[in-house]
Amino acid sequence: MRIFILFIFAYTSLMALQTSDRLFDCTEIFKERKSELLVELERIDEQKQALSALKIATEELLKKKEIRLTQKEEVVDRKLTEITTKENSIKKMLKRNEEVLKETKNIKMDKIAQTFAKMKAGAAANILSDMEAQEAASILHSLKPKTVGKILTKMDAKKASVLTLLLAK
Repeated sequence: MRIFILFIFAYTSLMALQTSDRLFDCTEIFKERKSELLVELERIDEQKQALSALKIATEELLKKKEIRLTQKEEVVDRKLTEITTKENSIKKMLKRNEEVLKETKNIKMDKIAQTFAKMKAGAAANILSDMEAQEAASILHSLKPKTVGKILTKMDAKKASVLTLLLAK
């Protein structure tokens, strides 16, 4: 029995030694893994810092682009306002020019009408017969009806009828 106890004692000692070796191996594995994890953690931290720096740089770039865009929008708005102002000015000038042109045409037509009113009916009829019907009608339209009647009686009947139809419009 002593041998048996000695054998059990030797066996348990051997087992304890093997367990101790296994524990030592596990501790070594954990130390190696710990150093690997520390290296990985350091790499992740570096990437996190790089990402943070990239984020800041991107935000600054975005702010600069927004400022440039705002400045360009202001330039476009100023030019648009300037163009609108010029367009309104041109419209006013065009309207004024049309009024002046109309007034000039009226003055011209009055002078022509005065000239034809002073002419003898036969001479006026000859001149108006040689003109285009529309122009002749506009001149006759500016004359007094009595004068128009005298001129039309001195004209060729066909031409007088065409001018009468144009005057009726």
